[in-house]
Amino acid sequence: MPRPLRILAGLGVLLLAGLAACSATAADHPLPAPTLDAPATTPHGDRTAVLAGGCFWGMQLVFEHVRGVRHVWAGYSGGSAATAHYEDVSEGDTGHAESVKLQFDPSMVSYGQLLRIYFAVAHDPTQLDRQGPDSGTQYRSEIFYANPQQQRIAAAYIAQLGAAKAFDAPIVTRLEPLRAFYPAEAYHQDFALRHPDNLYIAINDTPKLARLKRLFPALYQPAPTVVDVRLR
Repeated sequence: MPRPLRILAGLGVLLLAGLAACSATAADHPLPAPTLDAPATTPHGDRTAVLAGGCFWGMQLVFEHVRGVRHVWAGYSGGSAATAHYEDVSEGDTGHAESVKLQFDPSMVSYGQLLRIYFAVAHDPTQLDRQGPDSGTQYRSEIFYANPQQQRIAAAYIAQLGAAKAFDAPIVTRLEPLRAFYPAEAYHQDFALRHPDNLYIAINDTPKLARLKRLFPALYQPAPTVVDVRLR
């Protein structure tokens, strides 16, 4: 869906329908903790995670409120540098997914805990090549793992959730090695924080913060982290 359509108030009905579709299968209860996770140590400083699950505005908003997450960037992953621009990605044929890059302290929040929030709060992993009112491969559910450990943890957790029948439909989240992450244009960074009254944000994204606080009170931080909008 072209970005300007998200901002028009006339899309209220469509957005409400999208929210209802997402809420129907999104976890309204805590998902089980991953049985396989990284140890809570930080011998080499912060770690990186890259996740995709619909519009990066909402994904960024959620993880900006997670304790232990130092920085969250909205951007593109899965395609080439030449097409890592919003106008190109919006066409849906670049291979890119709207993504977020997290820099996190593994002594405060583990990779597995981030995935738990990703599946329970940040998006609906049962929607194929769409998320709520947004459709196209650029809105797909995908984990871009940075190393074999992240691959093992992500694959094991998807299998664990599937075996537990945690959702009403099969999980369609893809796994792919992280080749590159390209920060999105500056006007996309912290968009939800800067435009809380935007209709799209108010309907689709702000409710996720209430769910984050309710399901993960120990990991919720009221004061969000923000990024330098002079990225691009």
